Amino acid sequence: MTALERLDESEIRRVLVVVAHPDDAEYGTSAAVAHWTAKGIEVGYLLLTAGEAGMQRDPAEAGPLRAKEQRNACDIVGVGVLTILDFPDGMLEYDLGLRRAIAEQIRRFRPDAVVSGSGELHVPWGIDHAYHRAAGLATIDAVRDADNRWVFRHLIEEGLEPWGTTWLLLTGTQPTHYVEVDEEAERRAVASLNAHEAYLADLPWHPKPDDMIPDILKGNGELAGVERAITFAVHRLRG
Repeated sequence: MTALERLDESEIRRVLVVVAHPDDAEYGTSAAVAHWTAKGIEVGYLLLTAGEAGMQRDPAEAGPLRAKEQRNACDIVGVGVLTILDFPDGMLEYDLGLRRAIAEQIRRFRPDAVVSGSGELHVPWGIDHAYHRAAGLATIDAVRDADNRWVFRHLIEEGLEPWGTTWLLLTGTQPTHYVEVDEEAERRAVASLNAHEAYLADLPWHPKPDDMIPDILKGNGELAGVERAITFAVHRLRG
């Protein structure tokens, strides 16, 4: 594998992280988020579902509970804007409706960089879930949709002008760049996953965040040649 490059963050002022449901951003990405917010970069989270199908309890109870835990996790890493859409958890599908909803939020938030999954079937931790794949593919396409005034024209009528994101950062695929994070970012990342307390309690087999997150950051750091890092496949979409 070719050497990874350090991500140039000098032009990044605002980042939007798009994931399928609560806790998805807490498996390493939140360490980069903590690093960014500590530098004064604004980060928003866009969740496509409330994760209501992910617990051993009634979805009507699980959805609001998971949203509350996600808000707590956001507070820990400095994320102010949390948007949760109402697509059905466990049944998320790639279609124009999903692309339209993500493109709308990109135009609203106007990020310099969008972080998303790659949409690939095979990921470093195994075979990815269908809804993670749908979320990744729809986000990749929605980034371009958000910059095209002739796609989803009703957004113009609602006052949402096209927005061109410069950077697309993908997880779960062959990395090209890294973000080095410090011990404080690691601590906050661990705490952000621990904030999903009820969710983790329903998964007794789940590894302890205090062990899991440092291992992830260390493994990424070894790829990057630093002590701890998060890696991404980085695509520059605008000059």
